[in-house]
Amino acid sequence: MNPAASSSPHPAARLAVTGDPTVRSALEKALVFDGHNDLAWESRVEAAYATDGLGEVAPHGRFHTDVPRLRRGGVGAQFWSVFVPTSLAGADAVEATLEQIDFVHRLVAAYPDDLALARTGDDVRAVWADGKVASLLGAEGGHSIDDSLAVLRVLSRLGVAYMTLTHNDNTAWADSATDEPVHGGLTDLGRDVVREMNRLGMLVDLSHVATTTMHDALDVTAAPVIFSHSSCRAVTDHPRNVPDDVLLRLRDNGGVLMVAFVPSFLSESWARWRHGGEVGPEPRVTVQDVVDHIEHAREVMGVEHVGLGGDYDGFVRFPVGLEDVSTYPRVLEALATRGWSADDMAALAGGNALRVLDAVTSGGR
Repeated sequence: MNPAASSSPHPAARLAVTGDPTVRSALEKALVFDGHNDLAWESRVEAAYATDGLGEVAPHGRFHTDVPRLRRGGVGAQFWSVFVPTSLAGADAVEATLEQIDFVHRLVAAYPDDLALARTGDDVRAVWADGKVASLLGAEGGHSIDDSLAVLRVLSRLGVAYMTLTHNDNTAWADSATDEPVHGGLTDLGRDVVREMNRLGMLVDLSHVATTTMHDALDVTAAPVIFSHSSCRAVTDHPRNVPDDVLLRLRDNGGVLMVAFVPSFLSESWARWRHGGEVGPEPRVTVQDVVDHIEHAREVMGVEHVGLGGDYDGFVRFPVGLEDVSTYPRVLEALATRGWSADDMAALAGGNALRVLDAVTSGGR
């Protein structure tokens, strides 16, 4: 049974913009639970962390995210990334991560009729029942803890529900997918980080990490893990995507791959165009490319292990038709044309992420 299902529709489901009855039924069972959104960092860069105007569409001219578009997109739970780049290190990284956490808390306080903080699956259900968007925190990159388990524990106490083990560069204890390998995966400290995250009831996020790190983390973890914003390497050969042998282990682990909408992860021709200096016509990337990754993940693992992790405000361009957070129903509509049932779409949209959150946070302390 879908763990998000209830006897009556979620109050916020009616706000999603879709005319497809199967999609409408899916969103009445489980709203969209997105794995990764970088509004906090974009707000730092573009608006000095201001929260005003985010109740309006395109308040600062370039964001992909605001409250009305979350509502139109059927979003019921959002992992807000409290990201800092690896150019910030040591105490500077810790400080900036705390600023990011503060922004999310202030964002929620600024829009109390629409947003509410959440940490556990039960929190998410309570927020959904109140007709609001559950707002969770995810730290993107182990450099945010400055190699300190004590800092990791403090982040957990502040409500951070997941940590991505690396960002684009290696940490002192884990190899990244987009850096030269140094450790061969996780070091002893890296394995201790995973164990401590299990103990704290924090989700271990394996987006951005090297394949060796994926395997090492799966060897160590006693709880399901997530990929908060990655896609399938068998469909698009990109180092940020997940190979099938890891997907099979993720299935056995009980975790979830939250498929990202970043064009580089979805289309090899687009990635070549981008990294080749954007010469010539831009290759067309659409919702169908996202659906191809979702369906491959379902074929390998089963529908119970696939979710959505758009990465909005974390990249400049998104697929045609998926330009901002209001467009999640278009993904579900495309799946409906491929024969997906409402129950399977509900599992993808939010039920699977909620199941994993339940499994991890129920054991934390």
